[in-house]
Amino acid sequence: MDVWLWALLATLILLLWVLMRRRTHNEQPTRILAIAGSGGHTTELMRLLSSLPTNLERHYVLANTDHFSKKKILEFETKISTKSNHFTYVIPRSREVAQSWISTIFSTLFSLLYCIPVIVKSKPDIILCNGPGTCVPICYTALLFKLFGICRGEIIFVESICRVTSMSLSGKLIYPFATKFFIQWPQLLENYPKAIYLNGRIC
Repeated sequence: MDVWLWALLATLILLLWVLMRRRTHNEQPTRILAIAGSGGHTTELMRLLSSLPTNLERHYVLANTDHFSKKKILEFETKISTKSNHFTYVIPRSREVAQSWISTIFSTLFSLLYCIPVIVKSKPDIILCNGPGTCVPICYTALLFKLFGICRGEIIFVESICRVTSMSLSGKLIYPFATKFFIQWPQLLENYPKAIYLNGRIC
């Protein structure tokens, strides 16, 4: 991927932060809650995070069966930071591969209960996600807490590069209230005009 695309994405995200929170030097660093998903989702997420400043207070959420993401997060943090500046939370997976849609409703509701203490503890300024099912209960919980003024909870959603002509289910559920919604293929703009196409692939 071209360097200018990374720079463009980072600039857009940082501009949003500057507009919504003007922190003084004495205040805490911006808190970002990054939601990992197994396999490609986590790989793309790590690439996004690598383009951002390293002085952020990073919080991660991953599913309890997602050992791949746990390993990748540790590798990433070891690479970019010499001191502990991150926190990791584990919640039940909303939906396993091949799980029925009926049972998914109940497993997602169960995950929501675990998301409440995650949002209370992390109080995220920014929630960064790119489509894993784990992001749905987290984003909905953050939206509720945002309404009560408990956290800023600005959601930045980056749709996976795999989504060329149709949106992921997670994307469809989060699109209506996302602060910024990025797509990597222009075909999606027809049905999702609120989305932002960056004129190139970012992951």
